[in-house]
Amino acid sequence: MFTENFFTRILDLEDGWAVESVDTDFSKEEISIHIVCLSEQLEDTQTGELCKIYDHAPARKWRHLDTMQYKTYIKCELPRIITSEGKVKTVQPNWASGYERHTFLFEHAVIDLLKASKNQTKTAQIMRCGFNVVNRIMHLSTKRGMGRRNYTKLIFDQLSIDEKSFKKGHQYITVLSHPGSGCVLDVEEDRTKEACKSLFNRTLTETQLGQVTTISMDMWPAYINSAQELLPNAAITHDRFHLIMYLNKAIDQVRRREVKHHDELKNTRFTLLKNPENFTEKQRIKYEAIADANYEVSKAWQVRENFKDLFSCGKLFAWTLYNKWTADSKRKNIKEIDKVVETFNNHISGVVNALIMNLSNAMAERLNGKIQELKTVGKGYRTFANFRSAILFFHGGLDLYPH
Repeated sequence: MFTENFFTRILDLEDGWAVESVDTDFSKEEISIHIVCLSEQLEDTQTGELCKIYDHAPARKWRHLDTMQYKTYIKCELPRIITSEGKVKTVQPNWASGYERHTFLFEHAVIDLLKASKNQTKTAQIMRCGFNVVNRIMHLSTKRGMGRRNYTKLIFDQLSIDEKSFKKGHQYITVLSHPGSGCVLDVEEDRTKEACKSLFNRTLTETQLGQVTTISMDMWPAYINSAQELLPNAAITHDRFHLIMYLNKAIDQVRRREVKHHDELKNTRFTLLKNPENFTEKQRIKYEAIADANYEVSKAWQVRENFKDLFSCGKLFAWTLYNKWTADSKRKNIKEIDKVVETFNNHISGVVNALIMNLSNAMAERLNGKIQELKTVGKGYRTFANFRSAILFFHGGLDLYPH
């Protein structure tokens, strides 16, 4: 019939395979395509040996792409061959893995839709399948992509490591990323020293660990200690974003303390935390009034601006200018600023490296925002395994599709 020939053509079956029949259930809006193997001998894909067909496995069914509005399934009793050594093997078809219950084309469509929607539930609804099917495809494709990743083509001279909240109650994950490619290399549950070391050892070889020259991070002790142990040639650089965040926090603490005695400081939080070049005219007038009044908060604000001027100052002057900034900041005698200066001095090497090197966690922070988007769209993830697969699926730069 035309129907059998039509499906044989569009399914692109290998020689010796054909569509035997097509059954349509109009009440369920389902189509079942029955495929048979007509050959008497098939090749063992592992050895290349031409083997006789021994028998056929029990019938299996795979979900395929819809035919118009009808759900479409492929059914087949896969042939089993017997090798010269007497081993019986089930032949794998070209339309699907014999161990899965969906075709490669269906999996391809699910991956495309997941990339577009970033939502497994919506993808399952559109593809008219169960959530578990979409979730399994995401895990399978991520595992496949990680297996295909060619680390030899990447130069791991620079890395970034950052934390991301996973669940409520101070539960975190650690994200290792590569600034050069903008991709997440891998993710580990928790942010302990043991978790961080496990992440490094699982992701990179001993040779690659020795090739890392710079790693950007915040001041979390577990990250610092792990990097010092496992990355012998890497200079630790504390992220610029987090350094400025410490100063912003100090500015806000000073403002909160002073606003109790100066009403004109009310509603100035965002003005004081904003970059001057981004001031609106109203904010500029408000800040100038604060600066003229010589409040401690305006002095703290100037400390932050002076620190920002140190970035890219050059290796020759970095230590001198940093020490000058430290002395100037302490002379202002603001307790909140003194605390930040003390913190910076406790991590002085990483802070000065941040001033010298053109590396920050900006890319890692952008990835952090994208990971947060995944959490928001997916309404959270119950297990770390699901969260890790989702992060690597969307932001691992992986080759996800079945070949």
